[in-house]
Amino acid sequence: MRIPHVAKSPMDTTARLDARTLAAIVIALLTWSSAYAAIAYALASFTPGEVAFARLAIGSLCFAALLLIRRVPLPARRDWPQLAALGVIGLSVYHLCLNHAETRIASGTASILISLTPAATAAVSAIWLRERLPARTLAGLGVALLGVLLVVLASGKQVRFQPMAALVLVCVLVTAVFFVGQKPLFARSSMLGVTAFTFFAGTLGALPFAGGIGTALRLAPWSHVAALLYLGMAPTFVGYLAWNVALRRVSASQLSSFLYFSPPIAVLIGWLWLGERPGLLTLVGGVITVAGVALANARRRTAPGMVPGEPCEQH
Repeated sequence: MRIPHVAKSPMDTTARLDARTLAAIVIALLTWSSAYAAIAYALASFTPGEVAFARLAIGSLCFAALLLIRRVPLPARRDWPQLAALGVIGLSVYHLCLNHAETRIASGTASILISLTPAATAAVSAIWLRERLPARTLAGLGVALLGVLLVVLASGKQVRFQPMAALVLVCVLVTAVFFVGQKPLFARSSMLGVTAFTFFAGTLGALPFAGGIGTALRLAPWSHVAALLYLGMAPTFVGYLAWNVALRRVSASQLSSFLYFSPPIAVLIGWLWLGERPGLLTLVGGVITVAGVALANARRRTAPGMVPGEPCEQH
């Protein structure tokens, strides 16, 4: 007897951490981890608003070209208001706040606060998508957060909590809304169309803060312009595209747990690139972070004869 195929619901949280999903996560994390240094470099010649607009505009041009090449239509018009809101909230507001924060607060402070993103995403998923998180997942998120705190504090980064740190908390909240809000729309439209539309809206949202970008581009050295190009193409276009490839396949809360790897990756890059050898406590924190993420993504054992993800009947 042939078993009929049942389409997955956008609320389905069954893990699909196959090779393709993991590869997309790695690409997103590597490109995003490199963005902080590029932002700091570009801010030497451009304002925070100009950097935000430039990277979103470059990303939008890349997405527009990809839509034309692959002949992918935009989402249905009924979804445009929600997508526009997500683009402005999750891209315009996020990048404007992040860029301003990089000019005002210590890097260690930003790393610790950004590490709250997975927990915020899990909370938003539970409220918006009514996603039930197992105790094992919550425990894993907590363990990974402790590991990140140890990595940041042991790496010697400055940690000072000042009022401007609230900008990073805004980044955390809008990122969670952005990740979770896109998830149901992937069931109605193509992932590429959804991602591209949010970028078009996000670029328009950042436009009012980039009035002097023409003059800044003429006066800036080529190296700072190259930093903008890199930001737009690698962390923005490639990074967000890879992340949404993974987001289409797993739950937002499950995927966001991998963001805990960003501080350890930054330490690893500093070790390999700049020769900044991490101390023992930093390495211990990295191991704890890996263990926490593994625990958060551990799949529940199923009873013999059950299909993974299939609810168990109550008797």
